Amino acid sequence: MTAPGGHHADTAGKATGKEGAAQGDRVPLATVLAANAVSITGNSLTLIGVPWFALDTTGSPGKAGLVAFCAALPVLVSAIAGGPVVDRLGRRRVSIASDLVCALALATIPLLHHAGLLEFWMLCALMAVNGLFHAPGEMARGVLLPDLARHAGTSLPRAASLYDAVSRGARMTGAAIAGLLIAFMGSDTVLVLDAATFAASALLVAGGLRGVPSAEPLRDGPRLSPARYRADLREGYAFVLRARLLLGITVMVMVTNGLNQSWSAVLLPVHAREELGGPAAQGLLVSVFGGCALAGALLYGAVGERFPRRAVFTAGFLIGGTPQYVVAALTDTTAPLLVTLAAAGFGVGVLNPILTTVMYEQVPDALRSRVMGATTAGVLLTTPLGGVAAGLLVERVGLTTTLLGIGGLYLLATLSPLVFPAWRAMDAEPPEPMADGGAAERLSRTEPSTPAPAPMPGGTPPRH
Repeated sequence: MTAPGGHHADTAGKATGKEGAAQGDRVPLATVLAANAVSITGNSLTLIGVPWFALDTTGSPGKAGLVAFCAALPVLVSAIAGGPVVDRLGRRRVSIASDLVCALALATIPLLHHAGLLEFWMLCALMAVNGLFHAPGEMARGVLLPDLARHAGTSLPRAASLYDAVSRGARMTGAAIAGLLIAFMGSDTVLVLDAATFAASALLVAGGLRGVPSAEPLRDGPRLSPARYRADLREGYAFVLRARLLLGITVMVMVTNGLNQSWSAVLLPVHAREELGGPAAQGLLVSVFGGCALAGALLYGAVGERFPRRAVFTAGFLIGGTPQYVVAALTDTTAPLLVTLAAAGFGVGVLNPILTTVMYEQVPDALRSRVMGATTAGVLLTTPLGGVAAGLLVERVGLTTTLLGIGGLYLLATLSPLVFPAWRAMDAEPPEPMADGGAAERLSRTEPSTPAPAPMPGGTPPRH
């Protein structure tokens, strides 16, 4: 198959080496890393702040889960439909616009609350707006990574590890700040700060990616029409369905992401409120998890290329998934869960660098946004249900039973790399670099391994 619209706008720059960022120019890569650090720090504030805000104002785990559903469903919608739009409008423009809309939506929540005008449906609607717009911004920055790594003169595995390490460090910082702010200043304060981080991210991208060809709109293909849009969208999904490993990873992470959402949106906040003493304890737990995940990502960036990817990936998922649910179900103190989440952080720290590296090795730039949109939609398919299902289960069968049940499902999901032969392709040699539609056709016929970056345990849907 031939990629509609030809090459992305950065192909000329790559051919001549004279446009945009020069070889060895690290400013664009540093800009994306800084924007993600600021944005994800704010996202961690919301990850903790919104469930507590919902619990404080409604007192219902079920309603807290419903807010999480309203925030997650639009992320899925935008991921399903957004891939072709990102390339056509331009990755830099999409990143800026999405951050500004999210800043406005989040700032409106505390303003309405302090004015005494905030209704529960308004909270759900504003979180839905935030979810609808933040996924395209994260995607727009993420697909730039291979080009920015090449311009910076660094290898893709190291750049992917650094990208994930920055995200993990930002989550750690944001969680610590959120726990303290909620405990001492109230949950609505963190929403104001998150709005500010979105605005700061937009400013960084506006200045730091100006003139980078791969961040600009696609200009050398046919104009976007309804027919062309549908063709672009179909091509991304067709690519995913032809890649057995990609399909296997998408299904596995789809299941674990729904379970992760139940943990972050309902189970951990309720456990912290009922057993651990409040939001400060939750902030400490998430911070330790994030710090250890940061260490795991940096360690993988330093030595990970020496080890088989499938073995490291499977071990990381087994360590980072089920244990936290089981320990939370069996203890009412912070220390055992703290140790468990520290180990889990090291485990999940290796996951995104592996997935990111394999994807960028395999997917040609002409299809990257479309394929990432398709895989992101796939891995987020169950996320809207995770929070609302967990909230209802907690109200009906109790927290302990819910934790043990979800932990068992997680274990079954993470065993799939050991069971299905398609996962062996994770350690296969990458194909030759490709930049044209013919290459994309050859790639799709050989069923390559093309995983997509995905939210990991304890994390959130991608702003990442």
